Amino acid sequence: MSAKKLAVVFPGVGYHVDKPLLYYSRRLAKEEGYEVVEVSYDFPHKPSEIKDNAEKMREAFDIAASQALEQLSDVDFEDFDKVLFIGKSIGTAIGAYCDEKYGVNAFHIVLTPVPQTFDFLNGKEGVVFHGLSDPWCENDIVEDKCVELGLELIEVKKANHSLETGNAIKDVKIIKKYLKRVRELF
Repeated sequence: MSAKKLAVVFPGVGYHVDKPLLYYSRRLAKEEGYEVVEVSYDFPHKPSEIKDNAEKMREAFDIAASQALEQLSDVDFEDFDKVLFIGKSIGTAIGAYCDEKYGVNAFHIVLTPVPQTFDFLNGKEGVVFHGLSDPWCENDIVEDKCVELGLELIEVKKANHSLETGNAIKDVKIIKKYLKRVRELF
């Protein structure tokens, strides 16, 4: 009898599930036998309005968290032997928050976290992917919190908040390296 596995995908504000990191994460999860649930949110602000605005970031988090909890309310996490939360940007914080609220004890794939992510990852297992040129979360915050919380950290040189460098060939290599590591985690 094979184990029942679930992957829940938590996108970012402007990084939806059809963008490369999440698109290929979903495909890989399905290839590895996971049922996949995609969470979505309806935000009142654009990403550029949220960045560096603590009040709007908190509002976006509260809205997304409420919508995510509602969308996941019918999921019986206890039916699954393995649960994986794949989050991008604010979705990393939303996923960790939902894990805490539902007591899931999921493994977290954290793609380009925001600082608030680490408020909810205490006691969780996971791996963090962070671009060293990411303007949404300072490198020292990510590095310090990963050490403090015992999370594996994979840093990508010259990569931004989408783990992209501006060079298409390099970006495809980054995605390939990311997917190889994620497949090991699956």
